[in-house]
Amino acid sequence: MSEHVPTPIEDYAVLGDLGSAALVSRRGSVDWLCLPRFDSRACFSALVGSPEHGRWLLAPADPDAVTTRRYIGSSFALETIHETPTGRVRVTDVMPLGDGRSDLLRRIEGVEGTVRMVHEWTVRFNYGRTRPWVARHTDDREDRTDEIITAIAGPDMLVLRGARLPHAEDGHHVDEFDVVAGQTLTFSTTWFRSHDDVPPPLRVRARIRETIARSEQYAARSHYRGPYAEAVTRSLLVLRGLTHQDTGGIVAAPTTSLPEDFGGERNWDYRFCWLRDAALTLEALLGCGYLEETALWRDWLLRAVAGDPEDMQIMYRVDGGRDLPERVLDHLPGYAGSLPVRVGNAAVGQRQTDVLGEVMIALHHARSRGLEENLDSWHLQRALVNHLAEHWQEPDNGLWEIRGPRRHFTHSRAMVWAAFDRAVRAVEQHGLEGPVETWRELRDRVRDEVLTKGFDTERGTFVQHYDTAEVDASLLTLSAIGFVDGDDPRMLGTIAAVESDLLRHGLVLRYRTDSGVDGLAGDEHPFVACSFWLVTAYAKAGMTTEATELMDRLVALGNDVGLLSEEYDPVARRMVGNFPQAFSHLALIGAALALAEANGEDTDAAR
Repeated sequence: MSEHVPTPIEDYAVLGDLGSAALVSRRGSVDWLCLPRFDSRACFSALVGSPEHGRWLLAPADPDAVTTRRYIGSSFALETIHETPTGRVRVTDVMPLGDGRSDLLRRIEGVEGTVRMVHEWTVRFNYGRTRPWVARHTDDREDRTDEIITAIAGPDMLVLRGARLPHAEDGHHVDEFDVVAGQTLTFSTTWFRSHDDVPPPLRVRARIRETIARSEQYAARSHYRGPYAEAVTRSLLVLRGLTHQDTGGIVAAPTTSLPEDFGGERNWDYRFCWLRDAALTLEALLGCGYLEETALWRDWLLRAVAGDPEDMQIMYRVDGGRDLPERVLDHLPGYAGSLPVRVGNAAVGQRQTDVLGEVMIALHHARSRGLEENLDSWHLQRALVNHLAEHWQEPDNGLWEIRGPRRHFTHSRAMVWAAFDRAVRAVEQHGLEGPVETWRELRDRVRDEVLTKGFDTERGTFVQHYDTAEVDASLLTLSAIGFVDGDDPRMLGTIAAVESDLLRHGLVLRYRTDSGVDGLAGDEHPFVACSFWLVTAYAKAGMTTEATELMDRLVALGNDVGLLSEEYDPVARRMVGNFPQAFSHLALIGAALALAEANGEDTDAAR
């Protein structure tokens, strides 16, 4: 077998049904799909393996076909045009919304001439480990008789429908056929529990049309009218696509183990709901006028963290489950040989003191924009803040989930201040009950501590943690949360220090890995969200020219369908890390809002 060459991350587009998501390559290969939920076991795992670990390919036989693609309007219905010397075809890929099913539809239309197509359907359940029992059947309904292929292993079952089904060849189902102008062929893959009946076929045209309409309606609800509107809209759709429509849980990304360092060990599972990421997502959504989603997430939060505040985790499963054991899938070779491939995330047991600050900021914004606080929600927030009051002096693992020793990270301490500050505001501005005098006194103590121990007076910058002179990109957020003014000399000094120490080819690193703070081997690339944070910090400081120049460059880093990964390699000009990344897209929205405000533009976000 020839060595597998991984598809560049930027060559993927994402499809989604608000329950899970698929990654489909420019060529037309669905290389990653977990059904029925983001954190379910994958049935197509070629993304972190090879084609033998499962994929669904629908592509021109000619490897030199010229391909262009786009999302249809404000949706995740993907339209791909393949052109060969003999003709042109259009492929529409979509995961239908709103019907409670788990389907992936693929429709081919002949546009011009004749195009030879390859169809390969290789199902491997359990992250490519389990080869299912595959058989052909006849599905008899009242008004039609279809030939179908089913794949079953344990509780999982997939059914493939289509006008022309591939035949088995060495464990794979493959076929080649011609598509001529005016011809339309439709295929669908549907997941269901193996003890249930085979679901009926979909009304394909109607479901595609309805799915696009639902997405368009969501996008139209945005109040944002400022600069970079197209990128903001796509980012809003990404955040929506990473939110489970039933539970309200927001995953950080739909993928696992796409590396931060190609060939290295920095490979993590992001298919879970970090409280921080979700809270920051809500801030971005609220800034664009979305309030309903905040209520859905708040209810998810209540269910997830219910119980003793001592037991609050930094992340949960989509349904609020707490069990996220990290394990290695040693049968997979990893993306570009990057090992190990992990599922689960051991960081679930870390202490990250900043999380409650992010949650309190988001819920404060929601209250200020008119979301009515219910009694259970405020009782929970009050209990969590009171618990923080007893433990706020303890060191933590920080925003970046440092796997080295716990430290007093300056960003974490500032977020402790934010948690107490927003609790005080809840009492003072919204009339809620709580020990406001205690919270106010603690807020002031934390601020004094950060300004004393978290600031390097010689260099004039905030520092990563109390025992170092290193800086960290998270310090760029201190003006955004209101800890200091954007044009405060201490903030300007921090911006200058980040520019000096963390800029790599004009993009921002999280921190310098060679300091040894994270306890991991290897390096990483600039972090996309951190670069957007620099835009926001520039805007808050009144440095609008610098902010605009960097924003233009960052927006251009999106791939051809507007998606952003976790990191970016500016030398090789390629995307790095899990994809698409909620953190990157929510930071884009925040930067656009900050820049619009700095320029005095009316984004219409408050209406």
